[in-house]
Amino acid sequence: MTNGWSAGNATEDTTETRGWLVGHFIDPAQGVRSTGDVEVKWAHHPAGDKRPEWTSDDQRTTLVLLVEGNFRVDLTEGSKVLARQGDYIMWGPGIDHSWEALADSVVVTVRWPSAT
Repeated sequence: MTNGWSAGNATEDTTETRGWLVGHFIDPAQGVRSTGDVEVKWAHHPAGDKRPEWTSDDQRTTLVLLVEGNFRVDLTEGSKVLARQGDYIMWGPGIDHSWEALADSVVVTVRWPSAT
């Protein structure tokens, strides 16, 4: 890792940040991974893992992209099951969400801007 670029393994490099690989909360010593522009999360969710409470964000846009598995995202505007590799759901500021892993799943979440 240098200040201008970074390489590693998302699973290993995110153990201390609950899956978050990039964002304002990453130690600046990590170089380009520390930014206020975007947040990126790599997450393994076992079947049955869920966030039943609604999470709100009035400032950011969010993208959830399925790498593998079966994953449902519930929005105040509707619901989407991500079942095929590459399925995604995206929503803007002011839309609340919750989620559940319907099978063992790997998802990438991207939010912007990175809220401080």
